[in-house]
Amino acid sequence: MEEVQVSNPDWHKSTYSSSGDNDCIEVADNQPLILIRDTKDHAAGLIEVTPAAWAAFTGHVSRG
Repeated sequence: MEEVQVSNPDWHKSTYSSSGDNDCIEVADNQPLILIRDTKDHAAGLIEVTPAAWAAFTGHVSRG
């Protein structure tokens, strides 16, 4: 897989993260991919997914 260039992404806490504990993720739109990382551990790296994969995941999560 080709390495994606991360160019100063605008990270924000995902609205799908739980608000009651510290198990949160941050998400950034870094076209052509969505970037996901652990809020507490940025050094752990990040996950790159397509916008379609992110939409499918969040759709599944919102349905419970």
